[in-house]
Amino acid sequence: MRRNLVLAVLATLPLLAACGQKADLEPAAGQSLPVAPLGADVQPEARDLLEPETQAAPERSVELRKRSEEREDDPFDLPPE
Repeated sequence: MRRNLVLAVLATLPLLAACGQKADLEPAAGQSLPVAPLGADVQPEARDLLEPETQAAPERSVELRKRSEEREDDPFDLPPE
């Protein structure tokens, strides 16, 4: 029984992987894009609305440590009561 369940799950994985979006997104029939943001001169297109702003997805700053350093005191690192 357990083997059949595993086989069923493994058989459905390729089907789930194949159902991704292939075409560009468009507004639903009879609908329009949201109004232009306040102060914008041009109505953004659907593709522009899907890209997150820099503040919404900032780049990660990966700064490697060159040498060991003493940790600063953490006032919130309290022992258990």
